[in-house]
Amino acid sequence: MAQSTFTPTSRARRIAGASLVGLASFALAACGGGNDERLRADMAAAQVTSIGVNSYLWRASLETLSFMPLTTADSAGGVLITDWYVNPDSPAERVKVSVSILDQDLRADALRVAASRQVNQNGTWVEAPVQAATIQRLEDIILTKARDLRRSTVM
Repeated sequence: MAQSTFTPTSRARRIAGASLVGLASFALAACGGGNDERLRADMAAAQVTSIGVNSYLWRASLETLSFMPLTTADSAGGVLITDWYVNPDSPAERVKVSVSILDQDLRADALRVAASRQVNQNGTWVEAPVQAATIQRLEDIILTKARDLRRSTVM
């Protein structure tokens, strides 16, 4: 089960966002003019949870790592961290991945992937190198999915 991490910064953003929604609804209500339908539509839109990073990168990252157990999923801060994952075909090896989304724009430099790998030697997990090509491949998969999500939304 995904666990959300709340930092003081993300908590402050949420409080500020809730305050802005309250102020906006008060201001809209004060305008009057029989525009109830517009007010309801604006309030419904305000109830949609927004994330602090690019939503396409966020969704693509979640989809890409969906086979791994998540320990942290912070949409406000743009951080996903998995727990150790053991591939059933390679039980003597496990990996852990973290994804950081650094911007609200869909750009290659807005995504950072890191991975750790361990191998089991005589019953003890020992650090092992991760090939740079593996990390690059994960980034490419996420970016491709994010672009596909964007295309499907725009069309």
